[in-house]
Amino acid sequence: MIIKNGFITDPATQRTGLYDIRIEDGLIKEIAPDLAPEPSEETLDACGLTVAPGLIDTHVHFRDPGFTHKETLHTGALAAAKGGFTSVICMANTSPTVDSVPVLDDILTRAKAEKIRIYQAGAVSRSLKGEELTDMDALKKAGACGFTDDGIPLRNASFLYNAMEKAKELDVPISLHEEDPSFIKNNGINHGPVSEELGIYGSPSIAEESLVARDCMLALRSGAHVVIQHISSGRSVELVRMFKAMGANLHAEATPHHFTLTDEAVLKYGTLAKMNPPLRTEADRQEIIRGLSDGTIDIIATDHAPHSREEKKRSITAAPSGIIGLETSLALGITSLVRPGHLSLMQLLEKMTINPARLYHLPAGQITEGAPADLVLFDPEEKWTPTEYASLSSNSPFTGWELYGKIKATVCRGLIV
Repeated sequence: MIIKNGFITDPATQRTGLYDIRIEDGLIKEIAPDLAPEPSEETLDACGLTVAPGLIDTHVHFRDPGFTHKETLHTGALAAAKGGFTSVICMANTSPTVDSVPVLDDILTRAKAEKIRIYQAGAVSRSLKGEELTDMDALKKAGACGFTDDGIPLRNASFLYNAMEKAKELDVPISLHEEDPSFIKNNGINHGPVSEELGIYGSPSIAEESLVARDCMLALRSGAHVVIQHISSGRSVELVRMFKAMGANLHAEATPHHFTLTDEAVLKYGTLAKMNPPLRTEADRQEIIRGLSDGTIDIIATDHAPHSREEKKRSITAAPSGIIGLETSLALGITSLVRPGHLSLMQLLEKMTINPARLYHLPAGQITEGAPADLVLFDPEEKWTPTEYASLSSNSPFTGWELYGKIKATVCRGLIV
């Protein structure tokens, strides 16, 4: 196959310009202007489109096994492809938990049938209880690309430090959900004027900041690559910035909902704007944007969290937290970050391609000869409105929004998905 007339934007090589890309056997064989197709070659015309490395999401919940009424590996893969993602990393809080090799093997075996690359993180602790380390050596050997108890904070600092040391030894990231439940009365809603208007206490930002401060210090001392997941507080951003300057191998994820919305969205969208950690203030949102701009936050991840319509119809305190995000992620990045001038398109793509690829040692994230032919073609100027989803769930506050950046094709392993 040849992709013709596309404008390549590749953060790994900083290459930009009009080029053709020849693909053979799932790999990029040649990149040059005006390549002549062979008679038998399929041609994909990318005139007017940006061609970038396939997007990589380091933080998704495909709910499989255990919660397949919300999402499955297959529907999750379809949603990812529709959003331009060719690689995703699934979290370990399934049922059963991904804390043993048989569970991991089952997921990775079934994932091979899908048309995108599905990777799996292993749990840090058995049954996500924060008490006993999993066999991280065995899980890594079986294919775990990193470790996390996402969804549940690791409250025992000594236990976490030991896990960080093991992660460093195995040369894989350890990713942390930073919310101390001792500060929280009603999770999913920021504690402040909005929660008070709703008559609940909510989750104050100190719940996140206190654990971020602790874990930045543990990261500095352990030397492990530590990821602060779905950062929501401006003070947390400043802590990561400070400890990075001190030499810690810290990374931070920002979600599209945290750099686009504030807790005011809860009053408009109800449970569709409920997530952990919660949407916070406009000041926090601006600090997240500043962190993205100066490189403190080096990854954009969706925390794609499907829930059924029935679950989200419950009351604000009873409904589960989380929203889907794969199908709107790139468009929200373009709409909320690139068009207002906070990031260039190259900088946005860096946080969605090569940065996660390097952190997790993935064979993706760049457009170079010999690299896997994992690509996304999109029009950054085209307006569109999300109305229906490939995901099994539709719990998104962005339904009906006018967004910029329309995916036109996703190519994984050299095949149009």
